[in-house]
Amino acid sequence: MFGKTGESWLIVGLGNPGKEYERTRHNCGFRAVDLLASKLGCKIDKSKFQGLYGQVNYGGRKLMLLKPMTYMNLSGRSVLQLSAYFNIPPQRIIVMFDDISLEPGRLRIRADGSAGGHNGIKSIIQEVGSQAFPRVKIGVGAKPNPEFDLADWVLSTFSAKEEKALAVALENAADAALAIIDHGVPEAANRFNGSHP
Repeated sequence: MFGKTGESWLIVGLGNPGKEYERTRHNCGFRAVDLLASKLGCKIDKSKFQGLYGQVNYGGRKLMLLKPMTYMNLSGRSVLQLSAYFNIPPQRIIVMFDDISLEPGRLRIRADGSAGGHNGIKSIIQEVGSQAFPRVKIGVGAKPNPEFDLADWVLSTFSAKEEKALAVALENAADAALAIIDHGVPEAANRFNGSHP
């Protein structure tokens, strides 16, 4: 077992609050953390730390599942407040989010790294003061052409075919977050990186 008994972990799904964003590319993190919550029988319904969160016991470890309600570019505020309150170091903060460099259905797991242009990750690095948090990147596909506005792209919805691939990726993302806790990032990455339907 990788994560020790009694440890607290934070799993964050990134997205934007509000009905109009629910099915957009940018909200894959919310969808993955919701899926994980239902697998674990956890309700993400406590409103605190500028977000919605739930707490569940997972193999003797305390898991916090968080959906920041700040809008994407301020996500770090919510992550910082919760992690500081429960004393969770960056190495035990797992962030699930959308990645335009991966096609829908694919995942990439990393132990750390730069924001790579993602505003939610940029905000977390800024607020937490570290890049050393594990992440589960969920492929949402690249812009159809270079002129296409990035904000318009990430706030667009998936085609029916993409949704099918995404459904598998969201399942895998939820499993990957638990695999990071159980086995560590390298093993989780071996298992899930590049996986596609």
